[in-house]
Amino acid sequence: MDRLDVMRLFVRVVETASFSRAAKVEGVVQPTVSKHIAALEARLGAQLLRRTSRGLSMTEAGEAFYEATIRLLDEVEEIETRVGRGQLAPSGRIRVAMSAGFGRMHILPKLPQFFEEFPDVTVETDISDHYVNLIENRIDVAIRIGSLSDSSLMARKIGSGETALLATPAYLSRKGTPKIPADLADHECVTFVSGGSARPWEFMGPEGRVTIDPVGPVRTSDAEHIRVGVLSGLGLAQGPAWLFAEELESGAIVRVLPEYAPERHPIYAVSPGGRLQSSKVKVFVDFFAKAFARDASLRLS
Repeated sequence: MDRLDVMRLFVRVVETASFSRAAKVEGVVQPTVSKHIAALEARLGAQLLRRTSRGLSMTEAGEAFYEATIRLLDEVEEIETRVGRGQLAPSGRIRVAMSAGFGRMHILPKLPQFFEEFPDVTVETDISDHYVNLIENRIDVAIRIGSLSDSSLMARKIGSGETALLATPAYLSRKGTPKIPADLADHECVTFVSGGSARPWEFMGPEGRVTIDPVGPVRTSDAEHIRVGVLSGLGLAQGPAWLFAEELESGAIVRVLPEYAPERHPIYAVSPGGRLQSSKVKVFVDFFAKAFARDASLRLS
């Protein structure tokens, strides 16, 4: 490995907090990682990492070297992007993590316009309805919906979405329309399941938050199955309105108890923390922030 490769390896060790995980991400064996980090410390004449039974931590010298290395690697990537092929425009591949439903409905349809503006950028999608580790999966940016629990991420709020109670007119004609959340006890619910447990439905009433445990014949961990279940008339479901955007516009799906709708959920573009965003990631995030601002169902509240 040359010096830049070793510096990248050091950054990977710090960000994964593990020699073995860094080795897995880089496609090498753990002894190779240990050897190169030891050689780096020997060349610098300073200990960069403390190795204890509880894991890894950086020394003061390690923190200073990490910050300087991040800046240097970002500058190198920026230079390569700008100088490559003699162009100043952003270029290269972006790996973007997103959920299947949101990507299908609100990311991929907008990519033709994005490529018109940035023809030298390519987008590779990593599809999962679960949050993936950005470092281990080499993700440049992820589109995440809802509150963020990982404070180490670099996050920008680029939109928001409505959570709505939804049903077909045919279902409501057959079963009646609920007037208050308590009426849902007499209805069939298509329920989202996470970790084996049904996710409660939340509403905001005149007296504050109301929580309902939905009961029904269908439970699923997949958002697309929720959508199909509602469209098939299996019952009501509470979920993101953007998942039903076309059907809401056509009238095939209607909102139920809209006066009890909870607060809108945030939509974030998140990147690994501790580093500057490359120009290709910046233009991608800027593009979709502007695109969502033009969409009433996704714009910031």
